[in-house]
Amino acid sequence: MRILAIESSCDETAAAVVEDGRTILSNEVLSQVDMHAIYGGVVPEIASRSHITVVSRLAGSAVEKAGLTKSDIDAVAVTCAPGLIGALLVGVNFAKGAAMSLGVPLIPVHHVRGHIAANYLAFPELEPPFVCLCISGGNTIIVDVRGYTDMSIMGATHDDAAGECFDKAARVLGLPYPGGVPMQKLAEGGDDRAYDLPRARIDGHPYDMSFSGLKTAVVNIVHNAAQKGEELDRPGLAASFAAAVSDTLVPRTMAAAREKGYGKVVVAGGVAANVRIRADFEAACAAEGKKLYVPPLRLCGDNAAMIGCQGWYEYLAGHVSGAGQDAFATMDIDSEFQLC
Repeated sequence: MRILAIESSCDETAAAVVEDGRTILSNEVLSQVDMHAIYGGVVPEIASRSHITVVSRLAGSAVEKAGLTKSDIDAVAVTCAPGLIGALLVGVNFAKGAAMSLGVPLIPVHHVRGHIAANYLAFPELEPPFVCLCISGGNTIIVDVRGYTDMSIMGATHDDAAGECFDKAARVLGLPYPGGVPMQKLAEGGDDRAYDLPRARIDGHPYDMSFSGLKTAVVNIVHNAAQKGEELDRPGLAASFAAAVSDTLVPRTMAAAREKGYGKVVVAGGVAANVRIRADFEAACAAEGKKLYVPPLRLCGDNAAMIGCQGWYEYLAGHVSGAGQDAFATMDIDSEFQLC
């Protein structure tokens, strides 16, 4: 089964063709980073307008690069939640029109489920159950993945997502948006014990997280140094920040895997590209004899291949919709779409 997949939840327009859930035939991604960089973050109106301009052309390119014609497409999968509502609506409306014109099913996909599915594309042997940490600019959750479409949240951030925190720390340090890669480069060679940064705990919720205090601590350190005319150890602060984020994420995820008795730990999302976090997970899994799965960098960020992969499993579960399908700015990963 060949699925044309569309992803437009934030500032990447993406289209892909995936065969039987595990084989990428094409994977086109058009980033808008340069458009939003001057504003220090994503501007929803600009994102939506850009998606409108390119989505049709990109979908056509994905079909062509897969070596197919439109008549070879068996279904259309699309991200319907969560994300910027205007951006989502562009992708959903295009996908509805495409499915209707081709006479094929429409498959609604949860964006974070798609990030988890990126690992199925990278590792053909990977199957549920496992615990997955989903970390991106908009989401930070620990998920019990019992099956391909059977999931529940074990823990989540109470405020900022990890990726959002990286962006805000980068901004105060004068680094460009998005902040993940610049922060990582700045941290190279820095002392990760240079600054004592907070690691928040939520009473009664061992797997939940909070990053607002960490963000505020970095802001205060930078501003205090400036006010006192003191030299700031920027590499040390970036390295200390990455260590604090990793120390918040890794132990909780490992504890969740121990509780469930799973031998597999999965990490997904844009922040999964961070070198420090990947290294700490590798060390933790090696120490506990667990198998670690982290997608290659090309599948960490938003892309449509992951949506096509998850779309396959949603299709097998009977989660097929039609022209009445809507988009949703927020939706938990364990919620089901109202199929129309």
